[in-house]
Amino acid sequence: MLDLALTPDQEQLVAAVRDFCAREFAPRIAADDRAGHHDPEIFAKLASLGLPGVCFPQRYGGYGLDYLSLGLVCEELEYVDTVYRTVLSVHVGLVGMGLYTWATEDQKQRWLVPMASGKKLACYGLTEPNAGSDVASMQSTARRRGDAYILNGQKVWVSDADTADYMLVFAKTDSKAGGRGVSAFMLDREACGNALRTEPIENRLGIRAGDVGSIFMSDLEIPETNRIGDEGDGFKIAMSCLDNGRYTVAAGATGTVRACLDASVKYARERKTFGQEIGRYQLVQQMIARMSRDLEISRLLYFKVAWMKNTGARHTRQVSMAKQYATDAAFNAAHDAIEVHGAYGYSAEYPVERFLRNARAPIIYEGTREVHTILQGEYALGYREDRPVKRSLPPYQPD
Repeated sequence: MLDLALTPDQEQLVAAVRDFCAREFAPRIAADDRAGHHDPEIFAKLASLGLPGVCFPQRYGGYGLDYLSLGLVCEELEYVDTVYRTVLSVHVGLVGMGLYTWATEDQKQRWLVPMASGKKLACYGLTEPNAGSDVASMQSTARRRGDAYILNGQKVWVSDADTADYMLVFAKTDSKAGGRGVSAFMLDREACGNALRTEPIENRLGIRAGDVGSIFMSDLEIPETNRIGDEGDGFKIAMSCLDNGRYTVAAGATGTVRACLDASVKYARERKTFGQEIGRYQLVQQMIARMSRDLEISRLLYFKVAWMKNTGARHTRQVSMAKQYATDAAFNAAHDAIEVHGAYGYSAEYPVERFLRNARAPIIYEGTREVHTILQGEYALGYREDRPVKRSLPPYQPD
C-alpha cells in the first residue's frame, strides 16, 4: 500500500540535506552561476553526507535507504540549484542504478562500491552530435579484437564529463543491427590514457555552474570485462538507466517548483503597491496557487514512482509522466515567479531568473517533452505496453 508519510530516517535525511545545502551550497551558487564556474568539490561535499550511496545496500558501500530517499535528496538539492541535483542524478540514477541492475557481482565490486562510497564519480555518455532521442542512430563503434574492444566515437552533453572518474558509454558492436547492435561499456579515465579526451561545453543558457562536456574516444582499447551485460544489451541498459534518471529529474524539478513558490510568496508578502501587499491581488494569487498545485502534483507523481521502484514494479509509463509533468511545472513556475517579481525578476538580484534558465534544460534531456508526449499517447491508446524485461532494478530490501 502506498504510504505518503515519511519515516523517521527519511525525515532526518531531509533535514540534514536541507541544512547542509543552506550552509555549503546556497551562499555561493549565485556567484558560481554568474562566473560559469563549476566547483570541483561538489561531489566530495555530497559524499561527506553519504549521498552517492543513499539507496544502495550497505554491502556495496551504500547507506541502505530506499528509492524514495533518493528522490527526497534530489528535491532538496535542486531547491538550491539544478547543478547539485544533476551531479547526484547522473552518478546514482543513470550510472549507479544501471550497474546495480545489469553488472556482474565482480563488476559491482569493481565500480559500484567505490561509487557508492563516494570515492569515485561517474558520468553517462549516450547522446551524440547526430543521435539524441534516436539512440539507434549512434555512430560510436566498439570493434571486437580478441578479448578486448576498440572504441571510437564522440558523446556530447555529458554532465560531469570533465570531472568524472568513471564513464558508462554506449557504442555499436553491430552496425547493421540498429538498436539491437548497441552495447554498454564502463571506462576508467585513469586507465584510458590519451585515447580518451574530454572537453567542456561553455556559454550555456542555464546550469552554468555545472560541468557539461563532450567525450572523445580514439582507438580506445578496453578489456572485455568492461562490457556491461551481453553484446546487444546496450539499448535495454540505456533505457533502464533513463527510467532511473527520469525519476531523479522529476524529483529535482519538484524542488524547483518549491523554490519558485517560496520565493514568490516571500516577495508577494513584502512588496506593496497602492497601499497593499501584491499578494492581495487575485492575478498574483492565481500564479501562486498554480505553483502550489503543481508542487503537490509533481511530488505525488514522483512519490508513486518511488513506491513502484521500492516494490520492484516496472514503471516506465509512470516515470515518463512524472518527468514530463514536473519539468514543465518547474519551467512554468519559474516563468510565473518572474512575473510576480516584476522587473526585479528579470535581474540577477533575485534567484528566479536563474531558476527559469535552469528549468529549460530538464525539459530536453532524458527524453524531450515531445518524446514523453508520444509515449503517454501511445500508452493511453494501447499502442504501447510494458513487456517483461530481461533484468529490472532490484526492489528495496532493508539491510
